[in-house]
Amino acid sequence: MAELTWHGHSCFTLVTDDGTRLIFDPWLDGNPVADITSDEVGELDYILVSHGHSDHFGDGLKLAERTGATLVATFEIASFAETQGITNVHSMSIGGGFDFPFGRVKMTPALHGGMVDGDESGIFTTVPAGFLLTLPPREGESEPRRLYHAGDTALIMDMQLLRGEVDIALLPIGDNYTMGPADAVRAIDFIKPSVVIPMHYNTFDLIRQDTDAFREAVGNRAEVVILEPGSSYEF
Repeated sequence: MAELTWHGHSCFTLVTDDGTRLIFDPWLDGNPVADITSDEVGELDYILVSHGHSDHFGDGLKLAERTGATLVATFEIASFAETQGITNVHSMSIGGGFDFPFGRVKMTPALHGGMVDGDESGIFTTVPAGFLLTLPPREGESEPRRLYHAGDTALIMDMQLLRGEVDIALLPIGDNYTMGPADAVRAIDFIKPSVVIPMHYNTFDLIRQDTDAFREAVGNRAEVVILEPGSSYEF
């Protein structure tokens, strides 16, 4: 079984069936709801960064340096990382995909801001993104498992292109900086995932949300899995 663990905000670790270890949007140090610090993150193989804001990229460079993990991000973020001494990078752009040893990663559109935290030159501004991971079928099974991390985004019509392509959707619901619960429900109508795990909420009062109300609003559209920081979902 693959194991997905939420660490608060939009940071997740994923351990695949073959033991590959990934982290999405690493922001732990300074995250008021995180269950661990960056120093407590163990071995990593890949670091996936959806965009350059500090609450998604804040610990990306230090984790890449300490663990030697491959930083997977847009060309601009990867290029900035290289200027900071990170040599193990894999750059991508929206709509592109790549077959890694653990499965396929496709970079999906997101609508949000584009600064890169730590870039004092201002030349590495970039577009935000999401990630669609396709993990190979387990032994004895014929279907892959598909995980969508939406990153920070508004509701966008492009999400309709993901219909039928997503089993588990990690969607922001905090509002103010991203889509809120109502638009997240509409995103579920667009995507038609089997399971939804909300993220990017309750980190600060400004993005506080009622997860019970969200679950009720989703209804029978999908199974809503509410994680607490440090808790996991197996699939």
